[in-house]
Amino acid sequence: MRICGIKLTHDGAVALVEDGQLVFCIEQEKRDNNRRYQAIDHLESVVSALAEHGLDPRDVDQFVIDGWDGDLESQFQVLSEAGPITLKGAPYVERHAEGLLTSLDGSGLMLDGRLFSYRSYPHVTGHVTSAYCTSPFAKTGQPAFCLVWDGCIFPRLYYVERRGARFLECLFPVIGHIYAAAGHHFGPYKRAGRGDWDLGVAGKLMAYIALGSVDEDIVAAFQELYQERFAGDTELASHYRADINSAEALLARVHDFFEASALRLRDQAPEDVLASFHLFLERLLVSEMATAVERHAHLSGARNLCIAGGCGLNIKWNSALREAGLFDAVWVPPFPNDSGSAIGAACSAMVVQDGFVPLDWSVYSGPALLEGQLPSGWDSEPCSMRELASILAGNKPVIFLTGRAELGPRALGGRSILAAATSPEMKDYLNDVKLREHFRPVAPICLEDRAPEIFSPGTPDPYMLFDHQTRAEWRDKVPAVVHLDGSARLQTISRTSEHKVAELLIEYEKLTGIPLLCNTSANHHGRGFFPGAAAACDWGRIEHIWSDGVLLTKIPETELSPGDGTLKLV
Repeated sequence: MRICGIKLTHDGAVALVEDGQLVFCIEQEKRDNNRRYQAIDHLESVVSALAEHGLDPRDVDQFVIDGWDGDLESQFQVLSEAGPITLKGAPYVERHAEGLLTSLDGSGLMLDGRLFSYRSYPHVTGHVTSAYCTSPFAKTGQPAFCLVWDGCIFPRLYYVERRGARFLECLFPVIGHIYAAAGHHFGPYKRAGRGDWDLGVAGKLMAYIALGSVDEDIVAAFQELYQERFAGDTELASHYRADINSAEALLARVHDFFEASALRLRDQAPEDVLASFHLFLERLLVSEMATAVERHAHLSGARNLCIAGGCGLNIKWNSALREAGLFDAVWVPPFPNDSGSAIGAACSAMVVQDGFVPLDWSVYSGPALLEGQLPSGWDSEPCSMRELASILAGNKPVIFLTGRAELGPRALGGRSILAAATSPEMKDYLNDVKLREHFRPVAPICLEDRAPEIFSPGTPDPYMLFDHQTRAEWRDKVPAVVHLDGSARLQTISRTSEHKVAELLIEYEKLTGIPLLCNTSANHHGRGFFPGAAAACDWGRIEHIWSDGVLLTKIPETELSPGDGTLKLV
């Protein structure tokens, strides 16, 4: 059975699951140098994604659209070849505790000149199904708690087992957007107004807080304001909680919270305020999770946790939950935010049919490399992994493009800029060429078996979703991947992996004795990954590009002659 999942709003994507296997997931931002978080504005994107894999819409057994904002249903305004159309969808959150898998059935999905029926499940349902079905717990048939926290919802706790899932409780009355909202009131991303929401601020704040120090007086101030405005028995808090179904009202009250905070903390350094706020939320999350787990101790099975929603990208919170001793194992998929919602939509239909069974999937299921004419000014020649490792050992960064793109927001070796980590200047250089702030960290990609030697805990982390500290004896050896607080957003990869980046790391280790490289995403500023080598050449900020066995080297302008033609990479 072929199921096509569609996410129409921000982080738009099209995913296909066939007989329990993920065939592909094409995120809009990873096509044609599109902007980050690109929505699907035209249904031709669905037709194109299917066609690239040899499929016609008539080959699909069921279409599923991810739900969105709305109490009872959501609405989407999209373009089709017949003109603008309106599609109805499920709401953001299920309407009752047992209603996670209740669908809204629709018609009028115009694809390739034909109308198709579809189903739509609540947005939260996709987070639960994608997180659990990709987890190791699904493979072994173990139950798990599932935490979903994103957007304008409070953190929601579910219990999932093979035969079904149900909502347990909201942990506390704080919306997922609160972390990003803090950045709109304090620090380098502070804004005068409340509009122009930036989905990228939360990730940048995780880096910025390393500049600050936790002040327990500031933490106490946030605790008092939390009780007064969100959680307590006050009139303000009661009005806030009464607006649970209004995203606009909740956001307005969150901005009120931070304006009151700014008045109380006006003499404090913004980096200290944000570091303290981060810790306040972390403590709240772990404390309330502990209370909830105890409250639901009667539920049978192993104590496992899946984390989904945009807040699942916060590596420090993920690590705090894992280290709290509440769970036997913690799983975060590489796409906990809405980049995984198309997969979640398809998984929801799969679960309705088969139960919460495991999905057969690979993180490298994104778009294939796009062939195209390369601009003039580049030499092209075959290049082995040993030769490429030698270039990197010479302290020259390389854009590394291979196979199909990785899923989710983080570059995992398929669409990466790689570089030696041995020079402290390399981090600043990479931040400069990517137009990023200098306090932003550069991640290490490391051979899994040697990671514990360099990082603590250094446990397997193939998707860069937990926090690790760089061991003291290695900080001077790999300074480019050590953050200001000594941490590292580590990605590990097995020495036996068939992915080309593992082969490269092995060759680099043979040359240098160091089993890791700097790894940052290969993309234009504010846009998705480069779709192919031609786009990387057009960008032109790195002089070496390796694309599936071919090395492209930028020719110095003084060596270019008139009439240099174009190359085609095949």
